[in-house]
Amino acid sequence: MFGIRGLSLFAEYHGDTRATADAFDDAGYFRTGDCVRLLPSGSIQYVTRLKDMLKVGGENVASAEIERVCGQVPGITAAAVVGRRDAFLDEVPVAFVVAPGQDVDEVASSVLAACTDQLASFKVPRSVHVIDELPESLIGKIAKAELRKLAEHLATS
Repeated sequence: MFGIRGLSLFAEYHGDTRATADAFDDAGYFRTGDCVRLLPSGSIQYVTRLKDMLKVGGENVASAEIERVCGQVPGITAAAVVGRRDAFLDEVPVAFVVAPGQDVDEVASSVLAACTDQLASFKVPRSVHVIDELPESLIGKIAKAELRKLAEHLATS
């Protein structure tokens, strides 16, 4: 049993029939926006959230789109993108990547080059930080709140 709409799952968005319709599929299942990967063991691993959006100069930017480009750079084993406050654009993308054994400056340069080549200019990360591992929550999700704090701290250091 996954939940009963109106009993153990919310019934609707108050006064917003369009949002309610978009939230549920034709079979009545709630669309969480979570993206998962099926592992060979049959287990499911959380990957990211479709609704994880940045607001860059009035444009909605999916962090997953930038993360996909970062993850294609050779040597990168994991990537996460968060927004950092910006006085002019509201927020700007900042990338955190894991690239074991790679030269930090080369990795950052390669990520920026790939993003510049494949993304609109406002989606290109303003900085790329190579870290040993991405912080995770207790259930294995990337702890983006920690990365946001780190992005703010690194911008002011």
